[in-house]
Amino acid sequence: MDIKGAIFDLDGTLLESMYVWDTLGTQYLIERNIEPERGLNEKFKKLSIIQAAEYYRLRYGITDSVEKIIDDLNKMVENEYFYKIKPKNGVIDMLDALEDKGVKMCIATATDRYLVERCLKNNNMQQYFSAIFTCTEVGAGKDTPVIFNAALKHLGTDKERTYVFEDSAFAAGTAKAAGFNVIGIADKYAQGGASGVIAVTDDYITDFYEWIKKI
Repeated sequence: MDIKGAIFDLDGTLLESMYVWDTLGTQYLIERNIEPERGLNEKFKKLSIIQAAEYYRLRYGITDSVEKIIDDLNKMVENEYFYKIKPKNGVIDMLDALEDKGVKMCIATATDRYLVERCLKNNNMQQYFSAIFTCTEVGAGKDTPVIFNAALKHLGTDKERTYVFEDSAFAAGTAKAAGFNVIGIADKYAQGGASGVIAVTDDYITDFYEWIKKI
């Protein structure tokens, strides 16, 4: 396989962390005695944290600033990112294999930087990645290719030799429509489910040891 660059999503792709976000959308409202709409958690899987905060203000009349809502949401998951979340099966061996091949790697995630950096450090993973790109910092969610293009520019690799790794169907679809090679990663909490991810990716793996064999 002719791979020179790798852009990794974080939650549900490199980390077993999607459980943290699976019910956060409704939990935030319930703690404020607000009845959440049906399907809110699934809807939030397509949103950056800024988009989620803006939705709370528009749909539910939350009067806190976007910044305050984001801060509150992040604080609700801090303990998991600081102390508990672990990498998915085969991730470290896969990163070692890519590093040995000289593949340039970075992260493109909807999770805010301080949570990402702390979790990567806890799991001795930070050294593999030359940069972290967050939706908050690039000012766009994964419904547009802004974050993937920023990551590609940083890596400096040819797009046809750069692979995006995603567990979410909508994010994978965005990257694919932008011309990237996209590898779908199995995760039980994935937006769109396995069939949705498979439909918009070039390959789909249930375990990173599968990918090591293809490198």
